[in-house]
Amino acid sequence: MALFDKSTDAFAALKVREFSYFVSFRFFTTIATLMQSVIVGWQMYGLTHNPLDLGLIGLAEAIPAICIALFAGHFADKYNRKTIILLSLTTFLLGSFILFSCSIQQFGLLQRFGVWPIFIVVAISGFARGFMYPSSIALMSQIVPRNLYANSSVWNSVLWHVGAVTGPAIGGLIYGFKGVEAAYTGVIFFALIALLMLIPIKKKPVVKSDVVESLKERLFSGLRFVFKNQIILGALSLDMFAVLFGGAVAMLPVFANEILHVGPEGLGVLRAAPAFGAVIMSLFLAYYPPLKHAGKSLVIAVTGFGVCMILFALSTNFFLSLLFLFLSGMFDNISVVIRSTIIQLMTPDEMRGRVASVNSIFIGSSNEIGSFESGLAASLMGLVPSVIFGGVMTLIVVGITAGVSPLLRRLNLNTVK
Repeated sequence: MALFDKSTDAFAALKVREFSYFVSFRFFTTIATLMQSVIVGWQMYGLTHNPLDLGLIGLAEAIPAICIALFAGHFADKYNRKTIILLSLTTFLLGSFILFSCSIQQFGLLQRFGVWPIFIVVAISGFARGFMYPSSIALMSQIVPRNLYANSSVWNSVLWHVGAVTGPAIGGLIYGFKGVEAAYTGVIFFALIALLMLIPIKKKPVVKSDVVESLKERLFSGLRFVFKNQIILGALSLDMFAVLFGGAVAMLPVFANEILHVGPEGLGVLRAAPAFGAVIMSLFLAYYPPLKHAGKSLVIAVTGFGVCMILFALSTNFFLSLLFLFLSGMFDNISVVIRSTIIQLMTPDEMRGRVASVNSIFIGSSNEIGSFESGLAASLMGLVPSVIFGGVMTLIVVGITAGVSPLLRRLNLNTVK
């Protein structure tokens, strides 16, 4: 039984002009944000040599994003989504400029204040990205017709992951050869291009709801909707807990420095490997979307992700480590595309921002808080044992989720109306 079906037009969504601008905006935003992530990680580790601080960086970004997520979703459904994105991206740009200024040795800000300015700016970036995400996802659903949701999810994933390949690689290479100031200059440059790509997209009308709700009811309506839908809740929970335990990205500076001995240039390549695998898988999914057997594909994909994390932890060879990270990205992308398509197809138009904000809470928990968990586990258990433990926990989560969510396990996205 084939898990993937042949697509009738793999490039259908890209033929929508505004969607092309939208994915270009996402592409350059991704380059800028992930460049900044790898630069901050290497800079922080160079200043403190403490793996826990790498986890705290993730926590510093996650807490503001999670705290304002429900408000961000409310704003995305009540006010113009493009305007919210523009303000959020401008805030991120300001934070990048502050990091650049802090890194100029002549100013001596890091010598005077320690690493606190970095933590503060990362928190501001988390705040900005917390507002940007639900508005971006909701705006995408207004740009493409419903019959192209699955295809738009694939190409959104393709461009995001191409950016995730190039961003860390460019960041690591510039940092390694030209220094931290030049690296932050690159972040600012790509963020400005992202801003230019967003401008041609027309403002979309705010979708009105006939239901009269108080502010409190609106803030929590997205949560209620998700927790009443077994399929959406199962997909989000599977991703959150699997990546929460199984992700090793935050520890890559330590692997690069202490186990693989490849420096910042190698770190950039390591960070890019999962995204490169995701790009390859995305191109495959553009032609063979995982619709008919979506639930089964999701379970298999997250299982494969957990196994790859265990094998990565055991590897001491740079090229083998790259291979396992590459494969983990391929498996993870199947999960990303299926989850994104589920949310687009099953969410009412007037609630897209609020449901996307709940999704951002799950994503923030799995990625940024997962970074904190990785740093804490590495401090308590040791680097390699902590990643093995996380991979095993991922496999356990898959088994539990598959058992308690039969509707998700049997999901066929072709039948969702």
